[in-house]
Amino acid sequence: MSELRPEGWKQTNLASLGEYLNGFAFNDEHWSEQGLPIVRIAQITGSQGIVDRYPGRLPDTYLLNDGELIFSWSGTLTVVRWFGGSAWLNQHLFKVVNHHNIDKSFLFHVLRSSVVEMNKRTHGSTMKHIKRGELQEFQVDIPIKLGEQQQIAQVLDTLDTVIHKTEAIIEKLKQVKQGLLHDLLTRGVDANGQLRPSYEQAPHLYKQSPLGWIPKEWSVDRLFNSCSLIRDGTHLPPVRVNTGPLLLSVRNMKDGKLVLTDDDTRISNAFYVQMHKHWSIEKGDVLLAIVGATIGKIAQVGDMPKFTLQRSVAILRGKKERLQNRFMLAYMGSHEFKAELWAQVNQTAQPGIYLDQLGSINIPLPPVQEQQVLGERLSAAENQISYEEAYLGKLKTQKSGLMDDLLTGRVRVTSLLKIAAP
Repeated sequence: MSELRPEGWKQTNLASLGEYLNGFAFNDEHWSEQGLPIVRIAQITGSQGIVDRYPGRLPDTYLLNDGELIFSWSGTLTVVRWFGGSAWLNQHLFKVVNHHNIDKSFLFHVLRSSVVEMNKRTHGSTMKHIKRGELQEFQVDIPIKLGEQQQIAQVLDTLDTVIHKTEAIIEKLKQVKQGLLHDLLTRGVDANGQLRPSYEQAPHLYKQSPLGWIPKEWSVDRLFNSCSLIRDGTHLPPVRVNTGPLLLSVRNMKDGKLVLTDDDTRISNAFYVQMHKHWSIEKGDVLLAIVGATIGKIAQVGDMPKFTLQRSVAILRGKKERLQNRFMLAYMGSHEFKAELWAQVNQTAQPGIYLDQLGSINIPLPPVQEQQVLGERLSAAENQISYEEAYLGKLKTQKSGLMDDLLTGRVRVTSLLKIAAP
């Protein structure tokens, strides 16, 4: 919003752009397994599927159809376009009906942009809410001509479509990776690098083991016998300083990697030296959360500045001639390992697992060369996911900047269309 408004634009407020129709106050007397779904905040945010339905008839003001705009004004402030079929709208949600001189898609993007400011105003509140009357306080600049509104909406809708398609690709790649992980950790690859037939297809290629049926070329052993290092982080209270080595924890383990944050703790170099007098953390080491609700969370050490870890994290390093770290990381991400890990957990007020219990867990051991091939296959799948995630991040940054430019008129959509024209 600018005092130097572009030609052909005007200042107005959110309340003047449409009608904001509150949902119906459903209660347990209305709930049923029949009829149209009842849409609450959980359904528009995607945190929960359809729970209840209402078989009766209500005024059309409470009826949702595909393409309708929903503004969640209490608790979670957000705006969505509904594409779940005919449904009834619950209270604490507005159905937003655009006025005749306002394009519906344009209004969607204006409201989405305005929610950012709404959240700032309600920051720190225990219960965020924006009443219908308060919408008059939110000023916006908009094009007067419906055609320019539609052009702006078209550009932003196109970006949204690319973003949603990229998100779908990432989700699909993650599903493919899970299937690949299961196959590689139960079947492995043969001498030609081909995935072995399953046990059901070729039982003669498998043998019984403590972990069930595994390829004949594989063995099984405990982590203690397969690792050259199994340690946990510091049990001592750290000496905190402003500059020095880092003290990291489970919160630094994200998506299988160890990442830094702006508020990571720094420790004295003397404390670090005391911790690592007889051992050190190396690139490629596998990290495993062993305390609390995050037990089983994994990561691998990449290129990092000097650091140590809190005692809630175990550091494991495979013996090169027996267990490749990349394969160990992959197996620790499997359902089979996590089930065995949790079977060993001490169920106290603060659940945890001792290192000797961790070391007693069995792990499959394909030949080292096969482990390397399996690791390469998984890394290729992860690299593809990382590439798409980086692309998604760029798209979201681009959309954020473009929304700010187009919805304030700093960049006129007509000039963008001229540039894009063949």
